[in-house]
Amino acid sequence: MTSEQNATNLRLGMTDRRVVGLRERLVRACEDSTGFSPNSVNDPSHFDEALDGALRTFQQNKGLIVDGVVGPETETALTQAQYTLGDRPLYFDPEHPLRGEDVERIQTNLSRLGFYYGHLNGVFSQKTHYAVVELQENLGLEPNGVVDLETIAALARINKNITSSKAYSLRDYHRLEQATNALKQRVIILLPWASSGQAVSPTAPEQFTKDQERITTDVALRTYELLNNVGALPVVVGSENYTTNSGERVRTAGSKADATNGHSDALVVTLHCDWNQSQSAHGVATYHWGNQDGTETFSPIGEMAARYVLKELVSRTGAQDLGCHARQWELLRYSDAPTVWIDLGYLSSANERAHLEDSEHRERLAESILCGLQRMYVQSNDTVSTGTMSLSDIEAYYNK
Repeated sequence: MTSEQNATNLRLGMTDRRVVGLRERLVRACEDSTGFSPNSVNDPSHFDEALDGALRTFQQNKGLIVDGVVGPETETALTQAQYTLGDRPLYFDPEHPLRGEDVERIQTNLSRLGFYYGHLNGVFSQKTHYAVVELQENLGLEPNGVVDLETIAALARINKNITSSKAYSLRDYHRLEQATNALKQRVIILLPWASSGQAVSPTAPEQFTKDQERITTDVALRTYELLNNVGALPVVVGSENYTTNSGERVRTAGSKADATNGHSDALVVTLHCDWNQSQSAHGVATYHWGNQDGTETFSPIGEMAARYVLKELVSRTGAQDLGCHARQWELLRYSDAPTVWIDLGYLSSANERAHLEDSEHRERLAESILCGLQRMYVQSNDTVSTGTMSLSDIEAYYNK
């Protein structure tokens, strides 16, 4: 097997020794391994239809793109799914944080008991450590922050529970209720595609990457200027020194983590374009963190931002409404700040590409993001119809 083959993502029809490991990991991650475990097939190194079905089911359950391909996000999810609570001691390591479903499980338990108010992201952070210490103190255990078998056994004896609206969700709602100043002095992190770390569709041409980077960066800068004009504190994530159309230097950060550091009430807006093999695919969509089946919203602020922005996008641009969706993508999960993912349109569609290349259309996209966020924070949907709020309306709001 060549190094080039080794770098290829596993998918249906391939024969590769890595497929054996994929089967073993899926067995550990899935409740039912019928038909795809290594000892149930003639050639465990061949990626057959049974394995493809199992992988797609796993992707569906994890809120990933269901494509039957072991790409970076699926690889991460598989790695994290190898651990169940009790398989290993859990502790805070600032250099190499522990990740996995066992971490998410302890966060869930701590959340239900009222000790943990962060996101259930499966990362053993310092916030998780403090919650474990507080639990141990309440249980009369050594408060060392290590989730060992003794701590797990003590936790299992506690019957106190709360509803499925987790404590961190309630905290998110509380933050929104306290947002009396709306966008003024609020940190909004604008994340163009190039700074998001997301891979592109393998079917997209090379030019798509350059076009997506250019368009999403331009929309981010236009949105930055509008937010800045109403007193918000926008930050664009990127390595370049940007300036606004009026010549002002843009506040930037090298990464999303740097931008959100110390800003617990920040909101992240990440911008993307889409590509589809069918040239007829078109429309806009937004995404937030939650279960794909709709049973649980993990980021209420992210969901509300996604819904309000989508309504404005559709109303102001006339784009096809492709919906607001819950996903468990890594970009949505691994941040304490609520995050909304916006797909601005399909560059594979000739008509939509022409719109996205038009500066006036990109200005309307930026206005839609501004108005959607304003509507969310002031909860003004009963007083102003979607798509009719103007920039002067927003400026007047802050000049009262």
